[in-house]
Amino acid sequence: MELLSKIKTEIVNPAIYLLLALAAVYFVYGVFVFVSTDDDKTRKEGKKHMIWGVVGIAIMLSVKGIIATIRATIN
Repeated sequence: MELLSKIKTEIVNPAIYLLLALAAVYFVYGVFVFVSTDDDKTRKEGKKHMIWGVVGIAIMLSVKGIIATIRATIN
C-alpha cells in the first residue's frame, strides 16, 4: 500500500493538476479569442476552445473523484 500511496502522491496527483491547469488555460485562451474579435469564424473557434476547456476540466475532476472512490474502496 505504501508504494501505491507514493505513486499517487508523487506522480498521479501532479499529472492531474498539470492537466487541469492546462485545460483551464485552454478555456481562458478560448474566452480571449471569443471576446477579442468580431469575425464570426474566429468567434466559433474561440467558442470551441471554451467548450473543450470545460470538457477537459470536467474530465480531470472526474478522474480525481474516481481515484478517491477507488482508494476509499480499497482502504
